[in-house]
Amino acid sequence: METVKIINYVIMVLFFICSSYQFAFIPIALFGKRKPCGTPKYHRYAVLIAARNEETVIGELLDSLKAQTYPHDMIDIFVAADNCDDNTAEVAAEHGAAVFERFDKEHIGKGYALKFLFEQKELCEENVYDAYIVFDADNIVATDFIYEMNKIFSLGFDIVTCCRNSKNYGDNWISAGYSLWFLRESKYLNLARYNIGSSCAVSGTGFLFSDKILKRCGGWKFFCLTEDIEFTIHNVVNGIKIGYCRDAVLYDEQPTLFSQSWKQRKRWAKGYMQVLAKYWRSLLKGVAKGSFSCFDMIMNIMPTAVLSMTCVGVNLILALFNILNNEGI
Repeated sequence: METVKIINYVIMVLFFICSSYQFAFIPIALFGKRKPCGTPKYHRYAVLIAARNEETVIGELLDSLKAQTYPHDMIDIFVAADNCDDNTAEVAAEHGAAVFERFDKEHIGKGYALKFLFEQKELCEENVYDAYIVFDADNIVATDFIYEMNKIFSLGFDIVTCCRNSKNYGDNWISAGYSLWFLRESKYLNLARYNIGSSCAVSGTGFLFSDKILKRCGGWKFFCLTEDIEFTIHNVVNGIKIGYCRDAVLYDEQPTLFSQSWKQRKRWAKGYMQVLAKYWRSLLKGVAKGSFSCFDMIMNIMPTAVLSMTCVGVNLILALFNILNNEGI
């Protein structure tokens, strides 16, 4: 028992040390001055949606995109109906999107669906779009979402992420917990990072990136289980600062079942480890050169996954050891 307590205490202290700098983000987010945007230039955008069996929700997203205050002739919407066995493609087409059906059981995931979209001739043509905006099919966006994102893009940020809110905060404690997590990430992490001139982090959905970034990356090549984190880290280690738009609000649907949450959290943890294994050398080189953004990203992906998995593993091993030796837990 004492061994378990000591190990858990050490892990707790390490976790606190790794995350403690984020306490400074709170006053920076609360009291930081809003940066002026000036007069934005209108840009042409391609909206990209990867959807798998989303016939019940994708229509709401497409309707909210059709209701944007941004000039409609500057927005085109593309949907990848990814290995669907429902009517996602039909519903998306009925709501005005250009739909491309993909059937590839060997390469599963949002990253592959996005790559598939970029292979379509409508997106392959040179200099058609200034930037791309990625959504999940179960999102809804505020009517001024693209208008506000365009303001930050016009400031010179080649990647911009948004304020991620929730569609179903009040469903139960699980959806409420997820909602609070993403609201914290938006306001007390990304807003603070933006205020101090550091790089923000893309959070799965509702992010924009320029055609220049796509070309610089050599196309879309991010296929980890957490392709958003991989995309973020790849650009941060290459010196790109990701901007944040506090006024572009996206409403995302959160899990309501513990089984859904557990499955998603396992996927995230595995994805973090994939990204860490791929980029840890580049991140440490960035830290050695004085990049706070690289340090921040390491702290963002490593302690949560590594320390949590270590804690669970150690406790399970010691519990099993005690049981086998009839010592109890």
